[in-house]
Amino acid sequence: MGMQRYFSRWGWLLASPYLLFTLVFFVVPLGWGVWLSTLSWDLISPSREFLGLQNFAEALRSPRVHAAMLTPFRFMAIFIPVTVAAALVIALVINSVKRFQGALAIAFFLPYLASGVAAALVVRGVLDYFGPFSSFVRTVFRADPDWLGNPTLAVVTISLMMAWKFSGYDALIFLAGLQSIPHELYEAANLDGATPWVNFWQITFPMLYPSLYTVLILSVGAMFSVFTEPFILTNGGPQLATHTWTLEIYYQLFSSLRAGYASSVALLNAVQVFVAVFLVRRLMEWWGGRYGWQ
Repeated sequence: MGMQRYFSRWGWLLASPYLLFTLVFFVVPLGWGVWLSTLSWDLISPSREFLGLQNFAEALRSPRVHAAMLTPFRFMAIFIPVTVAAALVIALVINSVKRFQGALAIAFFLPYLASGVAAALVVRGVLDYFGPFSSFVRTVFRADPDWLGNPTLAVVTISLMMAWKFSGYDALIFLAGLQSIPHELYEAANLDGATPWVNFWQITFPMLYPSLYTVLILSVGAMFSVFTEPFILTNGGPQLATHTWTLEIYYQLFSSLRAGYASSVALLNAVQVFVAVFLVRRLMEWWGGRYGWQ
């Protein structure tokens, strides 16, 4: 019992930096945010008015908040299928190459390291009316799409831009999963006459469950925290089609100076993220259970 207490104290001591970090940068701000959501405060005045749940009631009636609730799912409908497919292809290509795997992985990972502001400005220049891509479309297809002024095209443009950025990062996760699959499974399947297509769907894809689980959870979380791309490209428009939670929080806090209302919007965002991640997690656990993953 004495040794157990000794090691327990050392365990708490070694864990204390992380616990302190969590307390200072998560628990305390969360408690302050909950309290702030019940106030009317402009970040400047020393006086604060207690409103109770009025900020939440106003937020739930706001068309801007309604748009922010739907926008992540618009992005997800395009971003997740494109990103997963592209990342999986990249991982398969890198895994099949015998030499320079590290260099290829770094090359595909570089877009993730690129500045979001810089990338958005480049995309904005390329899609400009007099930009190279728009000029090409007008010349070849006799069309003049408004890439950032049309609600549907704006969502597609931002979703594909983010897919380009995240594909290399997710590919590294898939690559780690591919390299952990035992080769004996493929050898046994080949002896039974399995084709490469059958090997992929019956061995590779089910064995990538842990990697796919991680990628989907991270992707869903990322879609609820998008800020830079819509802020630079569309400012949340057109018609609030790309208006996100973070944009609404930013505008209410720093433009309207409504700290309490912004805090209530942030808490609603946290609730929606929790529910969305929980549902995706349950769905993935159900799918993985069919292949023996528990």
